[in-house]
Amino acid sequence: MTTAQRLPDPYGNGGGANLADILERVLDKGIVIAGDIRINLLDIELLTIKLRLIVASVDKAKEMGIDWWETDPQLSSRAGRDELARENAELRAHVAELENARGEVTAGGSQPAEQTQSSQRSQKSEKEAQG
Repeated sequence: MTTAQRLPDPYGNGGGANLADILERVLDKGIVIAGDIRINLLDIELLTIKLRLIVASVDKAKEMGIDWWETDPQLSSRAGRDELARENAELRAHVAELENARGEVTAGGSQPAEQTQSSQRSQKSEKEAQG
């Protein structure tokens, strides 16, 4: 009678490191993977791809000065609100400029056509009300 042999444990019995521990260490310390892919044909470079991968926790990334996800409107609702607020302020400034320019034209003696028509209509209605 043969006894079934057990396959060897690939990580060993006394290793003590499980996936959670490894992941915690990588996220705590961070890891950088870099590589370049170049495609040449007869000593002529056709394509170069540079790959850079950083795996780290959010806290570690912030320590390193990486926080692009906070300012990307596609990833952050706060960034989207900030973008809308900036755009709104620009539009308000532009409207104020246009209103100031319109006021200067009116103060200069020449009235815009629509304002002239509007004042003529109101004068006509006042005369009709009186007569």
